Amino acid sequence: MLKSKKAEVIAELTTAFANTTAVVICDYKGLTVSELEELRKAARAKDTSVQVVKNTLATIALNNADMSGVTIKDTNIFIWSDDVISASKIAADFAKKSDKFVIKAGYLDKEPADVAKIEAFAKLPGREELLGMLAATWMAPITNMAVGIDALRKKLEEEV
Repeated sequence: MLKSKKAEVIAELTTAFANTTAVVICDYKGLTVSELEELRKAARAKDTSVQVVKNTLATIALNNADMSGVTIKDTNIFIWSDDVISASKIAADFAKKSDKFVIKAGYLDKEPADVAKIEAFAKLPGREELLGMLAATWMAPITNMAVGIDALRKKLEEEV
């Protein structure tokens, strides 16, 4: 790879990592191309990026984005997103499907994270689920009031 191409990749990754809240580093050794495409499709559906990057280039880009503290070695694929839960879920779900795909480490909110922390975030409900729970909580008093008023109306109709 030419130095100019390396510099371009580092600049793109530095920008991507600096503007994201979650970076998950996984081992993908032994996966087929079709399995990697399946991972990329799942990530694309949740506005998450997936890329295989040379370790030296990724280390430089992470350091430029003020993320340090994780040693990167062997074969790695990087998953990053603005949504911490989304990136964690994609990695954890794919790790459950394939025993060749292993979560190594990552950065959550620019802080180093181990596998346990990433898997804990993967177990949390997603943004849409949380918004649904919030809406249901807000709607519960109104729903209960409507049911009560309807029951009162039926009782009054029966008395007449």
